[in-house]
Amino acid sequence: MDILVEYAVLVGVQEQNDEHFEYEMEELKNLAEAIDVNVVGTVTQNLERRHPTTYVGKGKIAEIKRFYEETEANLIIFNDELSPSQIRNLEQELEVKVIDRTMLILDIFARRARTHEARMQVELAQLQYTLPRLVGLRASLSRQGGGTGGGFQNKGAGETKLELDRRKIEDQISKLRRDLEHVRDRRDTQRKQRKKSGIQVVSIVGYTNAGKSTLMNALLRKMDEENTKQVYEENMLFATLDTSVRHLKFADNKEFLLTDTVGFVSKLPHHLIKAFRSTLEEARGADLLLHVVDVSNPEYRYMMEVTNETLHDVGVENITTINVYNKADLAGVPYPKETADSVWISAKEAEGLDELLELIKKKIFEQYITCKLLVPFDRGDVVSYLNDKANVKKTEYEEEGTLMTVEMDGSERIKFEEFIVSH
Repeated sequence: MDILVEYAVLVGVQEQNDEHFEYEMEELKNLAEAIDVNVVGTVTQNLERRHPTTYVGKGKIAEIKRFYEETEANLIIFNDELSPSQIRNLEQELEVKVIDRTMLILDIFARRARTHEARMQVELAQLQYTLPRLVGLRASLSRQGGGTGGGFQNKGAGETKLELDRRKIEDQISKLRRDLEHVRDRRDTQRKQRKKSGIQVVSIVGYTNAGKSTLMNALLRKMDEENTKQVYEENMLFATLDTSVRHLKFADNKEFLLTDTVGFVSKLPHHLIKAFRSTLEEARGADLLLHVVDVSNPEYRYMMEVTNETLHDVGVENITTINVYNKADLAGVPYPKETADSVWISAKEAEGLDELLELIKKKIFEQYITCKLLVPFDRGDVVSYLNDKANVKKTEYEEEGTLMTVEMDGSERIKFEEFIVSH
Protein backbone atom coordinates (compact mmCIF):
# COMPACT_ATOMS: atom_id res chain seq x y z
CA MET A 1 0.00 0.00 0.00
CA ASP A 2 1.35 3.43 -0.94
CA ILE A 3 2.17 5.72 1.95
CA LEU A 4 0.69 9.20 1.51
CA VAL A 5 3.52 11.74 1.65
CA GLU A 6 2.34 15.09 2.98
CA TYR A 7 3.62 18.35 1.52
CA ALA A 8 2.60 21.38 3.52
CA VAL A 9 2.37 25.12 3.09
CA LEU A 10 2.71 27.05 6.37
CA VAL A 11 0.50 30.09 6.95
CA GLY A 12 0.93 32.67 9.70
CA VAL A 13 -0.48 36.05 10.66
CA GLN A 14 1.88 38.53 12.29
CA GLU A 15 -0.16 40.70 14.60
CA GLN A 16 1.06 44.05 15.89
CA ASN A 17 4.06 44.00 18.22
CA ASP A 18 4.66 40.24 17.78
CA GLU A 19 8.45 40.29 17.96
CA HIS A 20 8.70 36.48 18.13
CA PHE A 21 6.70 35.80 14.95
CA GLU A 22 9.65 34.70 12.81
CA TYR A 23 10.82 32.30 15.50
CA GLU A 24 7.30 30.86 15.88
CA MET A 25 7.12 30.22 12.12
CA GLU A 26 10.52 28.50 12.24
CA GLU A 27 9.28 26.44 15.17
CA LEU A 28 6.09 25.55 13.23
CA LYS A 29 8.33 24.21 10.44
CA ASN A 30 10.28 22.12 12.98
CA LEU A 31 7.03 20.80 14.45
CA ALA A 32 5.81 19.74 10.99
CA GLU A 33 9.11 18.06 10.18
CA ALA A 34 8.95 16.22 13.52
CA ILE A 35 6.13 14.11 12.05
CA ASP A 36 7.76 13.78 8.61
CA VAL A 37 5.72 16.47 6.84
CA ASN A 38 7.66 18.11 3.98
CA VAL A 39 7.34 21.91 4.18
CA VAL A 40 7.31 23.36 0.64
CA GLY A 41 6.80 27.03 1.48
CA THR A 42 5.42 29.72 3.77
CA VAL A 43 2.79 32.43 3.35
CA THR A 44 2.55 35.23 5.93
CA GLN A 45 0.43 38.32 6.39
CA ASN A 46 0.68 41.38 8.65
CA LEU A 47 -2.66 42.21 10.25
CA GLU A 48 -3.78 44.27 13.22
CA ARG A 49 -5.60 41.13 14.35
CA ARG A 50 -6.41 37.75 12.85
CA HIS A 51 -9.51 37.65 10.64
CA PRO A 52 -12.41 36.22 12.71
CA THR A 53 -13.90 34.08 9.91
CA THR A 54 -10.92 33.11 7.72
CA TYR A 55 -7.82 33.81 9.91
CA VAL A 56 -6.12 35.62 6.97
CA GLY A 57 -7.66 38.41 4.91
CA LYS A 58 -9.96 37.46 2.03
CA GLY A 59 -7.43 38.50 -0.60
CA LYS A 60 -4.74 36.32 0.96
CA ILE A 61 -6.81 33.15 0.49
CA ALA A 62 -6.44 33.35 -3.31
CA GLU A 63 -2.65 33.75 -2.91
CA ILE A 64 -2.48 30.71 -0.61
CA LYS A 65 -4.54 28.66 -3.08
CA ARG A 66 -2.27 29.60 -6.00
CA PHE A 67 0.81 28.83 -3.94
CA TYR A 68 -0.23 25.34 -2.85
CA GLU A 69 -1.40 24.46 -6.35
CA GLU A 70 1.97 25.54 -7.81
CA THR A 71 3.90 23.54 -5.21
CA GLU A 72 1.49 20.57 -5.38
CA ALA A 73 1.02 20.68 -1.61
CA ASN A 74 -1.75 18.59 -0.08
CA LEU A 75 -1.87 20.19 3.37
CA ILE A 76 -1.97 23.70 4.84
CA ILE A 77 -0.83 24.28 8.43
CA PHE A 78 -1.84 27.47 10.24
CA ASN A 79 0.34 28.92 12.98
CA ASP A 80 -2.47 29.48 15.51
CA GLU A 81 -5.41 27.53 16.86
CA LEU A 82 -8.35 27.93 14.48
CA SER A 83 -11.96 28.19 15.59
CA PRO A 84 -14.49 25.62 14.29
CA SER A 85 -15.94 28.19 11.85
CA GLN A 86 -12.47 29.19 10.59
CA ILE A 87 -11.64 25.54 9.80
CA ARG A 88 -14.96 25.11 7.98
CA ASN A 89 -14.60 28.35 6.01
CA LEU A 90 -10.96 27.73 5.06
CA GLU A 91 -11.60 24.17 3.88
CA GLN A 92 -14.51 25.40 1.74
CA GLU A 93 -12.46 28.24 0.24
CA LEU A 94 -9.18 26.38 -0.23
CA GLU A 95 -10.52 22.89 -1.02
CA VAL A 96 -7.57 21.25 0.70
CA LYS A 97 -6.88 19.64 4.08
CA VAL A 98 -6.39 22.31 6.76
CA ILE A 99 -4.87 21.83 10.22
CA ASP A 100 -3.75 24.30 12.86
CA ARG A 101 -0.80 24.48 15.24
CA THR A 102 -2.80 22.80 18.02
CA MET A 103 -3.75 19.79 15.89
CA LEU A 104 -0.13 19.47 14.81
CA ILE A 105 1.18 19.47 18.39
CA LEU A 106 -1.52 17.00 19.46
CA ASP A 107 -0.45 14.67 16.63
CA ILE A 108 3.20 14.85 17.74
CA PHE A 109 2.20 14.09 21.33
CA ALA A 110 0.08 11.15 20.17
CA ARG A 111 3.07 9.66 18.34
CA ARG A 112 5.51 10.25 21.22
CA ALA A 113 3.33 8.96 24.09
CA ARG A 114 4.77 5.72 25.42
CA THR A 115 3.10 5.04 28.77
CA HIS A 116 -0.59 4.33 29.30
CA GLU A 117 -0.96 7.56 31.28
CA ALA A 118 0.62 9.72 28.56
CA ARG A 119 -1.58 8.09 25.92
CA MET A 120 -4.70 8.80 28.00
CA GLN A 121 -3.65 12.43 28.52
CA VAL A 122 -3.09 12.98 24.80
CA GLU A 123 -6.34 11.25 23.84
CA LEU A 124 -8.28 13.45 26.27
CA ALA A 125 -6.73 16.61 24.80
CA GLN A 126 -7.47 15.41 21.25
CA LEU A 127 -11.11 14.68 22.04
CA GLN A 128 -11.59 18.02 23.81
CA TYR A 129 -10.15 19.75 20.76
CA THR A 130 -12.25 17.71 18.31
CA LEU A 131 -15.67 17.99 20.02
CA PRO A 132 -16.52 21.62 19.11
CA ARG A 133 -14.98 21.14 15.63
CA LEU A 134 -16.95 18.08 14.53
CA VAL A 135 -18.92 20.01 11.92
CA GLY A 136 -15.79 21.59 10.43
CA LEU A 137 -13.87 18.34 10.49
CA ARG A 138 -16.79 16.53 8.80
CA ALA A 139 -17.67 19.25 6.30
CA SER A 140 -18.00 16.65 3.55
CA LEU A 141 -20.92 14.87 5.29
CA SER A 142 -24.40 15.63 4.04
CA ARG A 143 -26.24 17.78 6.57
CA GLN A 144 -29.62 17.43 4.87
CA GLY A 145 -31.65 14.34 4.08
CA GLY A 146 -34.98 13.21 2.72
CA GLY A 147 -37.86 11.77 4.66
CA THR A 148 -41.12 13.12 5.96
CA GLY A 149 -42.52 13.87 9.34
CA GLY A 150 -40.94 15.72 12.20
CA GLY A 151 -38.37 14.96 14.85
CA PHE A 152 -35.25 12.88 14.55
CA GLN A 153 -36.26 11.13 11.32
CA ASN A 154 -36.06 14.41 9.43
CA LYS A 155 -32.34 14.74 10.06
CA GLY A 156 -29.86 13.85 7.37
CA ALA A 157 -27.48 10.93 7.69
CA GLY A 158 -24.60 13.34 8.22
CA GLU A 159 -26.32 15.18 11.04
CA THR A 160 -27.34 11.94 12.75
CA LYS A 161 -23.75 10.70 12.45
CA LEU A 162 -22.48 13.96 14.00
CA GLU A 163 -24.78 13.60 17.00
CA LEU A 164 -23.76 9.99 17.52
CA ASP A 165 -20.10 10.98 17.26
CA ARG A 166 -20.62 13.84 19.71
CA ARG A 167 -22.28 11.56 22.26
CA LYS A 168 -19.54 8.95 21.83
CA ILE A 169 -16.80 11.57 22.30
CA GLU A 170 -18.49 13.04 25.39
CA ASP A 171 -18.70 9.55 26.94
CA GLN A 172 -15.05 8.86 26.18
CA ILE A 173 -14.00 12.24 27.65
CA SER A 174 -15.88 11.43 30.88
CA LYS A 175 -14.21 8.01 31.09
CA LEU A 176 -10.71 9.40 30.47
CA ARG A 177 -11.24 12.11 33.09
CA ARG A 178 -12.25 9.49 35.65
CA ASP A 179 -9.28 7.27 34.81
CA LEU A 180 -6.84 10.20 34.97
CA GLU A 181 -8.34 11.28 38.28
CA HIS A 182 -7.38 7.88 39.70
CA VAL A 183 -3.85 8.34 38.34
CA ARG A 184 -3.74 11.81 39.89
CA ASP A 185 -4.84 10.45 43.26
CA ARG A 186 -2.11 7.83 43.08
CA ARG A 187 0.48 10.51 42.24
CA ASP A 188 -0.75 12.64 45.14
CA THR A 189 -0.33 9.67 47.50
CA GLN A 190 3.20 9.04 46.21
CA ARG A 191 4.09 12.73 46.62
CA LYS A 192 2.76 12.76 50.19
CA GLN A 193 4.79 9.65 51.01
CA ARG A 194 7.92 11.31 49.61
CA LYS A 195 7.24 14.45 51.67
CA LYS A 196 6.70 12.32 54.76
CA SER A 197 10.01 10.54 54.20
CA GLY A 198 11.72 13.94 54.19
CA ILE A 199 13.58 13.24 50.96
CA GLN A 200 14.15 16.34 48.80
CA VAL A 201 12.68 16.44 45.27
CA VAL A 202 14.48 18.17 42.39
CA SER A 203 12.42 18.58 39.22
CA ILE A 204 13.80 19.31 35.73
CA VAL A 205 11.67 21.69 33.64
CA GLY A 206 12.22 23.61 30.41
CA TYR A 207 11.43 24.16 26.76
CA THR A 208 11.26 21.14 24.49
CA ASN A 209 14.65 20.01 23.16
CA ALA A 210 16.56 22.15 25.68
CA GLY A 211 18.39 19.01 26.84
CA LYS A 212 16.38 17.95 29.91
CA SER A 213 16.69 14.19 29.34
CA THR A 214 20.34 14.58 28.33
CA LEU A 215 21.01 16.43 31.60
CA MET A 216 19.16 13.80 33.62
CA ASN A 217 21.18 11.00 32.04
CA ALA A 218 24.45 12.90 32.55
CA LEU A 219 23.68 13.34 36.27
CA LEU A 220 22.68 9.67 36.58
CA ARG A 221 25.92 8.54 34.97
CA LYS A 222 27.99 10.84 37.15
CA MET A 223 26.38 9.82 40.44
CA ASP A 224 25.59 6.14 39.90
CA GLU A 225 27.23 4.88 36.75
CA GLU A 226 26.68 1.17 37.38
CA ASN A 227 23.15 0.91 38.70
CA THR A 228 21.12 3.74 37.23
CA LYS A 229 18.60 3.18 34.47
CA GLN A 230 18.95 5.87 31.79
CA VAL A 231 15.96 7.80 30.43
CA TYR A 232 15.07 8.11 26.74
CA GLU A 233 16.74 11.00 24.93
CA GLU A 234 16.85 12.10 21.32
CA ASN A 235 17.51 15.35 19.47
CA MET A 236 13.89 16.04 18.53
CA LEU A 237 10.92 18.07 19.73
CA PHE A 238 8.99 16.32 22.50
CA ALA A 239 11.27 13.27 22.51
CA THR A 240 9.75 12.26 25.84
CA LEU A 241 6.34 12.95 27.40
CA ASP A 242 6.62 10.63 30.36
CA THR A 243 7.71 11.61 33.84
CA SER A 244 10.83 9.82 35.03
CA VAL A 245 11.83 9.64 38.71
CA ARG A 246 15.30 8.56 39.87
CA HIS A 247 16.79 8.27 43.36
CA LEU A 248 20.28 9.77 43.71
CA LYS A 249 22.75 9.84 46.60
CA PHE A 250 25.89 11.90 47.13
CA ALA A 251 29.05 10.35 48.55
CA ASP A 252 28.23 11.96 51.93
CA ASN A 253 24.85 10.14 52.03
CA LYS A 254 22.76 13.21 51.20
CA GLU A 255 20.08 11.99 48.82
CA PHE A 256 17.33 13.40 46.62
CA LEU A 257 14.81 12.40 43.98
CA LEU A 258 15.32 13.74 40.45
CA THR A 259 12.21 14.02 38.24
CA ASP A 260 11.86 14.94 34.58
CA THR A 261 8.78 16.60 33.02
CA VAL A 262 7.29 17.13 29.56
CA GLY A 263 8.86 19.98 27.57
CA PHE A 264 7.07 23.20 26.68
CA VAL A 265 6.61 25.06 23.41
CA SER A 266 5.10 28.42 22.45
CA LYS A 267 1.31 28.35 22.07
CA LEU A 268 1.11 24.99 23.83
CA PRO A 269 -2.59 23.99 23.52
CA HIS A 270 -4.52 24.71 26.71
CA HIS A 271 -6.30 21.33 26.39
CA LEU A 272 -2.89 19.68 26.49
CA ILE A 273 -1.76 21.67 29.53
CA LYS A 274 -4.96 20.67 31.34
CA ALA A 275 -4.62 17.01 30.29
CA PHE A 276 -0.99 16.85 31.44
CA ARG A 277 -1.75 18.69 34.67
CA SER A 278 -1.08 15.67 36.90
CA THR A 279 2.29 15.11 35.21
CA LEU A 280 3.24 18.78 35.46
CA GLU A 281 2.23 18.79 39.11
CA GLU A 282 5.36 16.73 39.78
CA ALA A 283 7.11 20.08 39.46
CA ARG A 284 4.62 21.74 41.83
CA GLY A 285 5.59 19.36 44.61
CA ALA A 286 9.33 19.87 44.09
CA ASP A 287 11.72 21.46 46.58
CA LEU A 288 13.92 22.75 43.75
CA LEU A 289 13.46 23.33 40.02
CA LEU A 290 16.22 23.00 37.45
CA HIS A 291 15.08 25.23 34.57
CA VAL A 292 17.08 23.89 31.60
CA VAL A 293 17.66 26.49 28.88
CA ASP A 294 19.18 26.03 25.41
CA VAL A 295 21.47 29.05 25.66
CA SER A 296 22.73 28.43 22.10
CA ASN A 297 19.32 29.45 20.70
CA PRO A 298 19.01 33.21 20.04
CA GLU A 299 15.41 33.05 21.35
CA TYR A 300 16.37 31.40 24.65
CA ARG A 301 14.97 34.29 26.74
CA TYR A 302 11.60 33.92 25.02
CA MET A 303 11.72 30.15 25.68
CA MET A 304 12.29 30.91 29.37
CA GLU A 305 9.26 33.22 29.37
CA VAL A 306 7.06 30.53 27.77
CA THR A 307 8.24 27.93 30.30
CA ASN A 308 7.64 30.25 33.26
CA GLU A 309 4.16 31.20 32.00
CA THR A 310 3.19 27.54 31.49
CA LEU A 311 4.43 26.62 34.96
CA HIS A 312 2.39 29.50 36.37
CA ASP A 313 -0.71 28.18 34.52
CA VAL A 314 -0.49 24.85 36.39
CA GLY A 315 0.20 26.48 39.75
CA VAL A 316 3.97 25.95 39.96
CA GLU A 317 4.98 29.06 41.88
CA ASN A 318 7.38 30.24 44.58
CA ILE A 319 9.75 27.29 44.21
CA THR A 320 13.50 27.88 44.41
CA THR A 321 14.90 27.63 40.87
CA ILE A 322 18.35 27.17 39.33
CA ASN A 323 18.62 28.33 35.72
CA VAL A 324 20.73 25.69 33.96
CA TYR A 325 22.10 27.29 30.78
CA ASN A 326 22.77 24.22 28.67
CA LYS A 327 24.65 23.88 25.33
CA ALA A 328 27.08 26.59 26.44
CA ASP A 329 29.68 24.92 24.19
CA LEU A 330 27.51 25.60 21.12
CA ALA A 331 26.81 29.16 22.27
CA GLY A 332 30.50 29.93 22.63
CA VAL A 333 29.94 31.03 26.23
CA PRO A 334 32.88 30.51 28.64
CA TYR A 335 31.92 27.70 31.00
CA PRO A 336 31.59 26.05 33.44
CA LYS A 337 30.66 28.96 35.64
CA GLU A 338 28.01 29.58 38.23
CA THR A 339 26.25 32.35 40.11
CA ALA A 340 24.00 32.12 43.16
CA ASP A 341 21.03 30.95 41.04
CA SER A 342 22.44 29.78 37.71
CA VAL A 343 25.08 27.62 36.09
CA TRP A 344 26.44 27.29 32.52
CA ILE A 345 26.97 23.70 31.36
CA SER A 346 27.11 21.28 28.44
CA ALA A 347 25.08 18.21 29.42
CA LYS A 348 26.13 16.35 26.27
CA GLU A 349 29.83 16.89 27.02
CA ALA A 350 29.27 16.32 30.78
CA GLU A 351 30.88 19.71 31.49
CA GLY A 352 29.77 21.87 34.40
CA LEU A 353 28.02 19.04 36.25
CA ASP A 354 30.22 19.38 39.36
CA GLU A 355 29.27 23.03 39.63
CA LEU A 356 25.59 22.19 39.13
CA LEU A 357 25.64 19.47 41.79
CA GLU A 358 27.33 21.83 44.27
CA LEU A 359 24.60 24.39 43.61
CA ILE A 360 21.89 21.73 44.09
CA LYS A 361 23.53 20.77 47.39
CA LYS A 362 23.57 24.36 48.60
CA LYS A 363 19.91 24.90 47.71
CA ILE A 364 18.30 21.73 49.06
CA PHE A 365 20.54 20.91 52.01
CA GLU A 366 20.89 24.39 53.51
CA GLN A 367 18.77 23.23 56.47
CA TYR A 368 21.42 20.63 57.40
CA ILE A 369 23.20 21.07 60.73
CA THR A 370 26.44 19.66 62.17
CA CYS A 371 26.47 18.37 65.75
CA LYS A 372 28.32 15.97 68.06
CA LEU A 373 26.58 12.91 69.42
CA LEU A 374 27.74 10.54 72.15
CA VAL A 375 26.09 7.20 71.48
CA PRO A 376 26.30 4.44 74.16
CA PHE A 377 27.99 1.26 73.00
CA ASP A 378 24.77 -0.72 73.42
CA ARG A 379 23.05 1.51 70.81
CA GLY A 380 24.78 0.14 67.76
CA ASP A 381 21.51 0.62 65.85
CA VAL A 382 21.89 4.42 66.14
CA VAL A 383 25.53 4.31 64.99
CA SER A 384 24.55 2.10 62.05
CA TYR A 385 21.64 4.42 61.08
CA LEU A 386 23.82 7.53 61.17
CA ASN A 387 26.57 5.89 59.12
CA ASP A 388 24.00 4.87 56.54
CA LYS A 389 21.74 7.94 56.42
CA ALA A 390 23.84 10.92 57.52
CA ASN A 391 27.22 12.44 56.71
CA VAL A 392 29.51 11.21 59.51
CA LYS A 393 32.53 13.54 59.48
CA LYS A 394 34.42 12.05 62.42
CA THR A 395 34.13 9.02 64.74
CA GLU A 396 35.97 8.66 68.08
CA TYR A 397 35.63 6.14 70.88
CA GLU A 398 35.25 7.41 74.46
CA GLU A 399 34.74 5.49 77.71
CA GLU A 400 30.99 6.24 77.66
CA GLY A 401 30.42 5.37 73.98
CA THR A 402 30.97 6.43 70.36
CA LEU A 403 31.53 10.17 69.80
CA MET A 404 30.34 11.12 66.31
CA THR A 405 30.52 14.44 64.47
CA VAL A 406 27.55 14.28 62.14
CA GLU A 407 25.97 16.51 59.48
CA MET A 408 22.25 15.76 59.23
CA ASP A 409 18.91 17.16 58.17
CA GLY A 410 17.66 19.61 60.81
CA SER A 411 14.32 17.74 60.92
CA GLU A 412 16.15 14.56 62.03
CA ARG A 413 17.74 16.28 65.03
CA ILE A 414 14.77 15.62 67.32
CA LYS A 415 15.21 11.83 66.86
CA PHE A 416 18.69 11.97 68.38
CA GLU A 417 18.20 14.74 70.95
CA GLU A 418 19.19 12.48 73.87
CA PHE A 419 22.61 11.76 72.29
CA ILE A 420 23.57 15.32 71.27
CA VAL A 421 26.39 16.83 73.37
CA SER A 422 27.19 19.97 71.33
CA HIS A 423 26.29 21.85 68.13
